[in-house]
Amino acid sequence: MSWSKAAWRAAVALAVALLASPAAAQLRTIPADAERGVMRHISDMTFELNGETVRLGNGAQIRDTSNRIILPGMLPPESLVKYKLDLQGQVHRIWILSPEEAAKPDPEK
Repeated sequence: MSWSKAAWRAAVALAVALLASPAAAQLRTIPADAERGVMRHISDMTFELNGETVRLGNGAQIRDTSNRIILPGMLPPESLVKYKLDLQGQVHRIWILSPEEAAKPDPEK
């Protein structure tokens, strides 16, 4: 019994999908020194963080709960986040917290 080209392609696609699934299931690592805050998008690169107006720094990244990079305007209103600042005091990295991450206490400093 020989396989058709379509059957081979389907088998290869299935193998690739099975090999890729462990990578997709990786847990993200949020640095222990990241601060917790509530953030909302105001306009362009301007946000409100814990009641104060802040700007995103050059090369800033916002990661959603699936660890995908999102655009600033895609930040849900009043998002609970962890964040890190750059050397100029601008927001450099933002991680939107999942309900499980939000429920975990912050590490002792």
